[in-house]
Amino acid sequence: MSMTPLTANELDGLVTGLSKLARNLWWTWDQEAQEIFAELSPRCWQNLYHNAVAVLREVSDYELRVRLQDADFAQRVQKVLKSFEAYLTEPNTWAHQHAPELIRNPVAYFSAEFGFHETLPIAAGGLGILAGDHAKSASDLGLGFAGISLFYREGYFQQAINQDNWQTEYYTLLNPKNLPLEPVLDAQGNPLICSVDITMTQVYFQAWRVNVGRIPVYLLDTNRPENPQHFRDLTLRVYGGDSTTRIMQEVLLGIGGVRLLRALGVQPSVFHMNEGHAAFLTLELMREKLNEGKSVGEALAQTRQQCIFTTHTPVEAGHDRFNAELMDYALHKFCSQIKLPLADLLGLGKVNPKDPNEPFCMTVLALKASRAANGVSELHGRVSRHMWQPLYPKLPVDQVPIGHITNGIHLLGWMKGPVRRFWRHKLADGREEFPLDAPAGDSTRFWRENPGAGWDKAINSPDFWKKMADPAFISDEEIWALRYRLRRELIEFARRRLSVQGQRLTQADFIAFDQLLNPDALTIGFARRFATYKRAPLIFQQFENIVRLTRDRSRPIQFIFAGKAHPRDDDGKRFIQHIIHLSKYSDMQGHLVFIENYDVHVARQMVSGCDIWLNNPRRPLEASGTSGMKAGCHGCLNLSILDGWWREGYDGTNGFAIGTDAHAETVEEQDRQDSANLYKALTEQVIPTFFERDAQGLPRKWIQMIRRAMITLVPQFSTRRMVKEYTEKYYLAK
Repeated sequence: MSMTPLTANELDGLVTGLSKLARNLWWTWDQEAQEIFAELSPRCWQNLYHNAVAVLREVSDYELRVRLQDADFAQRVQKVLKSFEAYLTEPNTWAHQHAPELIRNPVAYFSAEFGFHETLPIAAGGLGILAGDHAKSASDLGLGFAGISLFYREGYFQQAINQDNWQTEYYTLLNPKNLPLEPVLDAQGNPLICSVDITMTQVYFQAWRVNVGRIPVYLLDTNRPENPQHFRDLTLRVYGGDSTTRIMQEVLLGIGGVRLLRALGVQPSVFHMNEGHAAFLTLELMREKLNEGKSVGEALAQTRQQCIFTTHTPVEAGHDRFNAELMDYALHKFCSQIKLPLADLLGLGKVNPKDPNEPFCMTVLALKASRAANGVSELHGRVSRHMWQPLYPKLPVDQVPIGHITNGIHLLGWMKGPVRRFWRHKLADGREEFPLDAPAGDSTRFWRENPGAGWDKAINSPDFWKKMADPAFISDEEIWALRYRLRRELIEFARRRLSVQGQRLTQADFIAFDQLLNPDALTIGFARRFATYKRAPLIFQQFENIVRLTRDRSRPIQFIFAGKAHPRDDDGKRFIQHIIHLSKYSDMQGHLVFIENYDVHVARQMVSGCDIWLNNPRRPLEASGTSGMKAGCHGCLNLSILDGWWREGYDGTNGFAIGTDAHAETVEEQDRQDSANLYKALTEQVIPTFFERDAQGLPRKWIQMIRRAMITLVPQFSTRRMVKEYTEKYYLAK
């Protein structure tokens, strides 16, 4: 059916609407919006990290207006823009009903990194991904929320593997004009400039606003002409440089972040520190109160009432500590402003303030200056109470005031496109069961006319996922067909990526990439930071046995690995080197691959396409972990140590456990036991269940485990649940 040509005003509205949409990360979790941008320039979309802003810069205004004369395309754009505007203006969000005071006075959420999407690579790992998902769910719930971080103009490093199979790092400059950012401006339309004192220097910074649905995240940037070059480079890289750079970045984040919020007129009801990197914000809050004439005790008590703290680190070495000389150097001028002797300021970051040799610890400062603190899983909360019990010597360990809220993921943000379409189709078919947002008695018509309505609420609803138990709602055949499609897409993605990596290999190393990996094999994935405690090569301690398993033509298995080691972590780099060496030069060749340059896009491909998500950290060093949470909605099952979130999620029917709810006392014994238990679980449970097929060729028991994983894990381990918990337990509690 033809459509009346658009008027000039209608065209202007669509062009303006697409520009606004491209600069709001809402499109990163809306499938139809992504398809619009991908269609405008498929090559640009594919090659420039699925970047909507870059696509619109590639397409001229004239071309865009001509394309919009296509009636079908224009109707789809109108539909997406209508959904986007409805999302932004929804009057009856969860927060309007349950936390209206946080809309007036928002949560200020400080994190040294935010991981939103491959378009904006300013996160190093799980901490940033968690922060990004927290922000997305805060937006979905309508919560008053403002994020604070730094704009790292070279981001986190890009990974390449050299001819020695050694990780090398390179950096690419991020251009704000090509990113979903907008400058924060003052009343005159100029960049809003604030300052913070670092060492004896007044350092100036501006800010960039990232629109994340309904909420802003502000990124501080010292790349200003007023600053000396070394301060301009302060925000160059994520966790770049040495301890001096680290403490200066943290002064900027904490103290500078509070000053930006004051300049914007934002009056937060609570300051949430996501890890200790942001703890200097408490000193700025104290400075404000001391300058009002409050005593030190009063200033600290009032600051405590404003702050909460989340710790993510069960490893002593993971907590930032600075010696007195470095503290004096970095905060020298600030100390005179806060009117607090250096010794007293240092005491705020010590377990024993009288010990001159104890370094200043950011976590101790955050704990002392917060009204509430939490770990990110039940076991991590327990570990944290033991770790920080010396700070509360009069309390028994179980009464140390550190609770827990288990992490989650932003479900829609992690669903792969075909899976979004699959579940949306199921929701539309089930409109009688899920008449969300529908007028009474008119649900069928409502869903037909508004197929996207209630999508976010329904897909996060436990009631929807309970339907996975019903074969009439979704058959075994449908689940298995989806799994085959996703595994095939992962394998073809891996082949494309590996062929690009192969361009750097010698002819002798070259593999026939189009025949690499087997779409019928049990595909086991491992992708995360290559920190040594995560023990990436653990599976290969049983090397000869694993080789035999991969060579079994009737029950083949294969492995896909990805991940980055920190630039200064040579032990982590050796793990990468070892795995790549096995993939090229051992009997694992063709059954093991390593995908370079792990990022959000690679992660999404892997959690969707793998059959098993392998996680074998050295317990209890995995505070929570979230990568395995992303597997469930795709039908990928977890095989994991009972650490972090999996210890709470595993029930014996929804995946596989490595070992028991305990661990050995020594590292050597722990590694030996875990290696044996991993091989035992793989050979006695995982492989037999996957390859046990009925007369129709279906692995019924495996599919039943997929159903159980969807029912028990997907709605529970979400940031929607998590942010509600933070709101009810901490944000609203005084």
